[in-house]
Order: sequence, then C-alpha cells, then structure tokens
Amino acid sequence: MIEYLLQALTPFHIALALGGVIAGTVIGSLPGLTATMAVAVLVPITFTMPPASALILLGAIYTGAIYGGAYAAILLNTPGTPSAIATTFDGFPMAKRGDGDLAVTLACLASVVGGLVGALFLLLLAPPLADVALAFGSVEYFWLAIFGLTLIAALSKGNLLKGLIGACLGLLLSTVGVAEISADVRFTFGSEVLLGGIDVVSALIGLYCIPVLMDLVATSDKHLKVTHAPRGFRLLESLKISWRYKFNLVRSSVIGTLVGILPGAGGSIAGLVSYSEARRTSKNQGEFGKGAPEGVQATESANNATVGGGFIPTLVLGIPGTPPDAVILGALLIQGVRTGPNLFTGEGSIVYTFIFGLILATLLMLPTGLLIGRYAYRTIITVPKAMLVPTVAFMTIIGTYAIRNSISDVIIMIVLGVFAWILNRAGYSPSPIVLGLILGTIAEQGFVQAWTIGSATEDLMGMFFGRPISIAIVLFIVFTLSYPMLKAYLVRRKEKSHVA
Repeated sequence: MIEYLLQALTPFHIALALGGVIAGTVIGSLPGLTATMAVAVLVPITFTMPPASALILLGAIYTGAIYGGAYAAILLNTPGTPSAIATTFDGFPMAKRGDGDLAVTLACLASVVGGLVGALFLLLLAPPLADVALAFGSVEYFWLAIFGLTLIAALSKGNLLKGLIGACLGLLLSTVGVAEISADVRFTFGSEVLLGGIDVVSALIGLYCIPVLMDLVATSDKHLKVTHAPRGFRLLESLKISWRYKFNLVRSSVIGTLVGILPGAGGSIAGLVSYSEARRTSKNQGEFGKGAPEGVQATESANNATVGGGFIPTLVLGIPGTPPDAVILGALLIQGVRTGPNLFTGEGSIVYTFIFGLILATLLMLPTGLLIGRYAYRTIITVPKAMLVPTVAFMTIIGTYAIRNSISDVIIMIVLGVFAWILNRAGYSPSPIVLGLILGTIAEQGFVQAWTIGSATEDLMGMFFGRPISIAIVLFIVFTLSYPMLKAYLVRRKEKSHVA
C-alpha cells in the first residue's frame, strides 16, 4: 500500500489532482454544467496518460464538480448540479441573512469529510459493498424510489398537500415520451420533440433557475442584502459548527456512500435522503429551511460521498454507479483496462494509486474550495443585477442546450421555468416536482420489471414482499411515514403526564 501512496504523491499526480479539482469546481459552479459534462468534456485529455494518472484527473474533476454545485445553490438559490438540490434549502437562507461566507465554508468542510468517507469505503470495503449493489434487483429499486417519495414531507416546508401535488406533477412529467420498458408513446400530443421525454437536468435548470431570474428582474432590491462586509473564510467558526454536528456529518457521509453504490441513484437522492434524516433527528427541526447549518452539512457531505461510493460498482462490477462513472468507465475501456472482480488483484497498482489520488484530490479541495468560495461570495454580493441576470441566463441556456444539443430542450426549460414561477406564487416548491421527476423513471422501471417477473413466476406477492432487502426497505418506509405521528403522540403523552 505504501508504494501506491508514494505513486499518488508524485509531483505529476499532485498537479493533476489540483488542476482537476479547480477545473471541476469552476465547471460545477455554473448552472447547467453538471459533473457528467465536466468529466465528459475533459476525457480526451486523458487518452495519452497512463491509466492511473487518467483516473486521478477524472476523479478530481468529478469530486470538484460535485462540490462546485454548492456555490450557485447557496449564493443564487440555483443548484449548480442536481446533487446540490437540497443545499438550496438552508444554504440560500443563510446567504440571505448575511452568512453566505459561512455557508460556503461549511459546504467545503462537509464535502471534504464526505469525500474522504466515500474514498475510505472504496479503499477498504469495495468488494463486499459491490455484492450489496449486486443484490439490488428491480423490485428493490422500486421500493427505494417509493422510499424517496416519502421525503416529500421533509421538502414541503409545512404544507404536505402542496408537496404531494408537486410530486404528482413531477411523476406526470417523468412519464412523457416513449416508455423504456414497453415502448408505449405517452403524453407527446403528436410532438416529435417530446418523444425523448423531459431531460432531468433541463427540467432542473428551468424549475430552479428561471424563477430566480424572473424574481431578480421583477424587484429592485439587491439579490443578497448583506448588512456587513464579508468576514473572510470563517474557518474557525465553521470547524466549531462541524464538530458540534459531527455525528450528522458522519451519518450523512455513510448514507451518501451507500446510496452511491446503487447504480442510477446518484448524489441528488443521497443529498435528499441525508437532509431528511438530519432534519428528522435534529433538536432544531424548526430551523431547517430557514438557514440551519446541519442542512448544508448533510447534503454536501452526502453528495460528495457518492463519488467514492459510485466507483465501487464501477470498478468491481463494471456497472457505473452514477452518470460520471459511466463516462470514466468508457475512458478506462478505451485505454484497455478491464474492470471486474479481478481488477483489485490483477491491476492493483492502477486501482490503489487512483484511490490514494482521489483522497489527495479531496484534501486539496479544502484550500482550493475555500479560496474559490471566498471570491465567488464577494463577486455575487457586489456584481450589479444588470450583469448578474444576463450572465446566469446565458449559462442556463448554454448548459441546457449542451446536454443533448437540442434547442427544444431550451424551450422546454423556459416553459417549465415560467410554470414554476407561477407555482411559486401559489406556494408550491420546485423540490417535490424535481424529486417526482427523478424518482418517477426509477419507480416505473422497477415496478414494471418486477411485475413482469412476478407474473411469469406466478408469485407477485413473493416478488414484492418476499425478498429480505425489499422487506427492510418497506419497514423503513413504514417507520419514516409513521415517525411524525408517533413523535407527536409521545409529546402529547409527555405533556399530559406533566400536567397530571
């Protein structure tokens, strides 16, 4: 192991890790330019590199891009990447009250902790955790998606009915286009544009970015009302807060890692699950959604932990855990590296050098993230609206178009954005809509596949309720749904006992 660590610490690899983190952070901070896009754009650079060096660069870009999404989420209320959706819940309220610099530093520290936990899981537990991912079948993904939908209560900000309506809208949007299992054409209204469905990132940009831009144009107030000058990194204050909520950091990082090993789940689901769990167990539940540091910590540690978690099925099984992992897997195949169970033994020098390089990149994210975040905060609070609005609008259009090189996606993005702005006026949050859109496809595919297999084997009940992992997820769903009522009952009982 020592020799692989020394290989990762060569000046060339340190330079690659540093450059990758900086490039990924900058790209991830721009609305619409996702971590997948950051990795895909820079993949050609790696074709002439040795495999370990290529992996270190791509891993550094990936981890930097996931963290970079926090900047726009905190300072613009717009997720720079889908993984930063939940960061907007408390990050932007913190920025509005003048603590944007603190929120950015907290996000950086949480991202480093989450990245290190994910990388350590990859280093120490990759083969057994890959077996867990392999045990997940279609029915487990269906129940996992249903569990994700139970998070609506946490995202509804006090109005569960509106949250459920928003989630149903998201589920409806997820059914547009050609069904992946049956190939049925649904809700296209004769339009060829809608045959490919509604792209999640395009919808995300529209639902979050456009309402923000419209509000900026509609009001004369400053974007962020900062009553005092920026106070620098606020690192000591952030370290104290991180230590106070250390259990939340570790728990969220582990959740992010475990969600990351499930192919197709991704950082957005990991962040939402961790945020919901942090809110459920917090003593300050009333602060969530109003600028709670715990909320920023939970989502940022979880979505960065998915980087290491996603590499586990990618390297051990050859099954990409997340879309960026699919791009990196393709780059490895081009270089002649074959992933699989024997990779850790037959190509140990490549794998372990990369893992130590990923740990190095995560550590380098601390100084670079703090420095970039400090200047990003100062820029956002000082730049005039006349420059901020056109710049963000331009990036949203470019980012949406670049996903599939389709002007139709740009039109859909704008239409959804205007629709979201109208819903915002009526008190509907975009987060349940996005959650329904993301989970709708996963739930539908899992349900149809499980139903087909169960019908063929004449054991539908056994298919849905007879597998150990499925039973565990169902029990967790029941617990999540019943916990608020149980807690309210216990509080009432305690109050009655005090009165008596």
